[in-house]
Amino acid sequence: QVQLVESGGGLVQAGGSLRLSCEASGNIVSIGIMAWYRQAPGKQRELVAAITSGGSTNYADSVKARFTISRDNAKNTVYLQMNSLKPEDTAVYYCNCIHLGRSYWGQGTQVTVSA
Repeated sequence: QVQLVESGGGLVQAGGSLRLSCEASGNIVSIGIMAWYRQAPGKQRELVAAITSGGSTNYADSVKARFTISRDNAKNTVYLQMNSLKPEDTAVYYCNCIHLGRSYWGQGTQVTVSA
């Protein structure tokens, strides 16, 4: 079993920045892809950014050039640096990882961007 704990959400004004962190713990052998998803009220959960263990990244078009995903494999931690935040970025952000073929989710952290 793997547990994911997110931190770093909060309330920020448009144009501001936030940094999310997500640490994996448990009986970890080797974590594959780590990713951030988000879900806004009334909308489906969507992929924001993903990163492989080797550092290759993928971003949703809506966050390219504003968000940066990174990871520290030694700490089993993934980060999401969010700059130039917009009100439409308001959502619950969830951390996800793939470990031994299974998908694990964090509990989510709220990000609210005021206009």
